[in-house]
Amino acid sequence: MSDNDGKKTLGLQGSRPGNVKQSFSHGRTKNVVVETKRKRVVVPKPGPAGKSGGNIGGSGDRSRRPAGISDVEMARRLKALQAAKAREVEEAAAREAEEKAREEERARRRAEAEAKEREQREAEAKAKAKAEEEERKRKEAEDAKRVAAQAAAAAAEKKKSEPAGGGRPAPSGKAPSATPRKGDRDRDERGRGKGRDDGGRRSGKLTLGQATGGGDGRQRSVASMRRKQERARQKAMGGTVEREKIIREVQLPEAILVSELANRMAERVADVVKSLMQMGMMVTQNQTIDADTAELIIEEFGHKVTRVSDSDVEDVIKEIEDKEEDLKSRPPVITIMGHVDHGKTSILDAIRNARVVAGEAGGITQHIGAYQVKTESGTVLSFLDTPGHAAFTSMRSRGAQVTDIVILVVAADDSVMPQTIEAINHAKAANVPMIVAINKCDKPAADPMKVRAELLQHEVIVEAMSGEVQDVEVSAHTGQGLEELLEAIALQAEILELKANPARAAQGAVIEAQLDVGRGPVATVLVQTGTLRQGDIFVVGEQYGKVRALINDKGERVEEAGPSVPVEVLGLNGTPEAGDVLNVTETDAQAREIAEYREQAAKDKRAAAGAATTLEQLMQKAKEDENVSELPILVKADVQGSAEAIVQAMEKIGNNEVRVRVLHSGVGAITETDVGLAEASGAPIMGFNVRANTSARNTANQKGVEIRYYSVIYDLVDDVKAAASGLLSAEIKENFIGYANIKEVFKVTGVGKVAGCLVTEGVARRSAGVRLLRDNVVIHEGTLKTLKRFKDEVAEVQSGQECGMAFENYDDIRPNDVIEIFEREEVTRTLD
Repeated sequence: MSDNDGKKTLGLQGSRPGNVKQSFSHGRTKNVVVETKRKRVVVPKPGPAGKSGGNIGGSGDRSRRPAGISDVEMARRLKALQAAKAREVEEAAAREAEEKAREEERARRRAEAEAKEREQREAEAKAKAKAEEEERKRKEAEDAKRVAAQAAAAAAEKKKSEPAGGGRPAPSGKAPSATPRKGDRDRDERGRGKGRDDGGRRSGKLTLGQATGGGDGRQRSVASMRRKQERARQKAMGGTVEREKIIREVQLPEAILVSELANRMAERVADVVKSLMQMGMMVTQNQTIDADTAELIIEEFGHKVTRVSDSDVEDVIKEIEDKEEDLKSRPPVITIMGHVDHGKTSILDAIRNARVVAGEAGGITQHIGAYQVKTESGTVLSFLDTPGHAAFTSMRSRGAQVTDIVILVVAADDSVMPQTIEAINHAKAANVPMIVAINKCDKPAADPMKVRAELLQHEVIVEAMSGEVQDVEVSAHTGQGLEELLEAIALQAEILELKANPARAAQGAVIEAQLDVGRGPVATVLVQTGTLRQGDIFVVGEQYGKVRALINDKGERVEEAGPSVPVEVLGLNGTPEAGDVLNVTETDAQAREIAEYREQAAKDKRAAAGAATTLEQLMQKAKEDENVSELPILVKADVQGSAEAIVQAMEKIGNNEVRVRVLHSGVGAITETDVGLAEASGAPIMGFNVRANTSARNTANQKGVEIRYYSVIYDLVDDVKAAASGLLSAEIKENFIGYANIKEVFKVTGVGKVAGCLVTEGVARRSAGVRLLRDNVVIHEGTLKTLKRFKDEVAEVQSGQECGMAFENYDDIRPNDVIEIFEREEVTRTLD
C-alpha cells in the first residue's frame, strides 16, 4: 500500500480489504474509518497518551472526555469498540458468504430437478411414440390380412357362381337372364350404394371395408367363410361329411353333475341326458351321478377316463424338492424341554433378557412360546419354550417335531423326573440332537453328577461320562454357564449345516393359535422353508386366509418372515389347530377348496368314529352308557394348545363307572351360546384364562349355569376330578363283629322258632346283619327279628353269654348252625 502525503494505512486483522482502514501520521492522530455493507462509521482515535495535539486526549479536547477517565482508559475503550465493530463486520461477511452458498445450492438443485424432469419427459415421449408406431403397424397388418381374406372369399364366391364349362348354357337349357337377380342387386347395392347420398354422390372417404364390398356393416369372420365353403363342398359332393372326432381326457371324480360331465366332454347336455335315459336312468342336467355310471357314458362317447379323488385338490401343495444351489443357511430352531419348575423359561429369560415367567400364572409356562435371539457374536437363534406340566404332552411333542436341537433342562437339586423322561422320548422319536442343561447349580443341594448318572438309565450319555451328548452346568439366577450353553448350541448348529430355500412358497408349522378379541384368529407360525409375505394366500389345516399382518416376537410388524422365523399371522377365517401345517397357495379358490375338503374329511372321520355299525355294537354301546355315569363340561381356553391339553387331561379322568365328557371345547371368551349349551346339557363351564362377556354372565346368572375360572391347569384338573368322584357310588364295606353257635331251637307262640345261642366270638348286635351258615355254607342272609337275654330285649350280647335270636321271615334253623354277625359301612370313593 502507498500513501502520497506521508501517511501509512494498515488493514485491521480479520476484516475484508477495503472495509476497515486505520490511518496514522507523524505526530498526529487521524480518525478510524469503518466501512460496512450498510453504512460508514467514523470512530475517533486518541493520540499518544500524555501528548496534546490529537483529536481526543490532547489538552484542547479534555472537555469532551468523561470525567475521571484517563488517556490510557480511553484508548483501551476505543480499542474494544474497534474490536466489536470488526467482529460485526466479520459476522456480516460470514452471513453474506453463507447466503451466497445457499443460493448457489438452490440453483444447483433446481437445475438438477429440471434436467431430470426433462429427461423423464423425453423418455415418456419416446415410449409413447414407440407404442403408437407398434399399434399403427399392428393395425396395418390386421387390415392387410382382412383384405386378403375378403378378396379370397370374393374370388371363391365368384368362381362358384360362374357356369360350369366356361359360360356354356345351364343344363336345364335356360339361357342366363339379362335381368340380375334380387340377391345380386342387393350385393351390388351393398358394394356400390354405400357411401353415397341421395344424389348418388360419395359421402365421406372410401373405407377399406367399402372398397372390398363389405360396406360399413358387420363383417363375416374367416371361420364363417370357411364353414360356408365346407358346406358348399359337401353339397357339391352329394352328402355330408362327418367332422373328425376330438377325443378328450375327462377327469372323473367320485360324483359329478350331468351338466358338468357334458361340459368336460364338450358334448351337448341333451345328448348326455338322452344316453342316460337309454340306460334306464331318468335324470336331469342338475342331478348327480356316480363315477361308474359316468365312466360308461364317457366311454360311449369315445373319450378317455381319468379317475380322480377329492384328495387330489391337495396336489397343489405337494412337497417340492429344492435344488442344492437354491439352499441357503438358516438359523437353528431350539426347543427347551424338561420337567415343570426346572427352570426352562428362566434360562430363556436370562438369554433374551426378558421377564416371561413373571407373566405366567403360578410361575409355570402354560403356552408354547416362540422367540428369536441374537447373540453377542451375531448368531441368530430361534427358541421354542414348551410347558412342563403333565397335561401338555402334545405341546412338547409338537415342539420336538419342528425343532433342530433340543435343550433338556434338568434341575441339579431335583434330578430326573417324569416329564424329563417324556422329553427324552420325544427328542429320540424326533431324531434330533440333544444338549443337557443342568440348571440351578448355584443351590447348596445341587448335585450335577447325580443328574448325569441318572440320565444313563435312559440312554443319555453326556460328554462327562464319555458320551456324545453335550452337557453344560448353568444357573439362570446368576447367569453361570449361559455363554457356554450358547457356544454348545452354535457348535451343534454348525455340525448340522442347516439350510432352506427362502425363494419358494412358504411352509410352516402352527406352534400356537388363539382367538384375540381385537384381532380375530391369530396363529403363531414357525416358518420352516420359503418366505411368508404380507398378502400371501394360505391354507392351514381346515382354515384358510390371506396374510393381513405379520408380527414378530417383539410385537413389531414385519413385511416378511424367512426360514426359522416365528411370527404371529393375522388374517385367518377361523382358529386352526395347534400343530397344523401352513402352506401358501397361488389363488384363493385353491386355498378354499383344500380347506373345505379337509373339513369334510374330518367331519366324516368323527362321524365314523362315533357310529355303531352293527346291532351288537349298538346294544353294547347302550349297555355301557347305561352303566357309566357321565360328568359333562364345557371348556373355553385362551389358546388352542391349552384347550387341547385340557381336553386330553379330561379324557384321562374316570374309570369304568364314571367318566368326564367334554361337550365342547373352544378358544376365546365365554359367549351366550356356550351358556345355552351348558344349560341344555346341565354342564358347568370351565374358563381357562378367559372370562364371560356381559350378556353371557347375565344369562348364566338367570339360568343358574355355573361358570368357573382358572389360570393354572393343576386347579382345573383337581376340581373336575373331585366333581367326578362325587358321581361314584359309595363302596359298601363289611366288618365282621361276631359269631354265635345255635345250641337249641325253641318254638314260641306268636314269634315262631327261636334259636338258643352262645356268642362264641365278638359281639351280637340287634341292628347288625346276620348270615346263617350250615356246614360252612351260607344258606340265608338277613336281619334279626329279636335279640333277647333271658326275657328282656337287649341291644347287644357280649362274647361268652347266651341269648335268644329269631330271624326276620325265616324259620329253617337247626342246632349246631353258626350265625355270622356283621355290619355294613359306606366308604366314599375317589378317582386316583
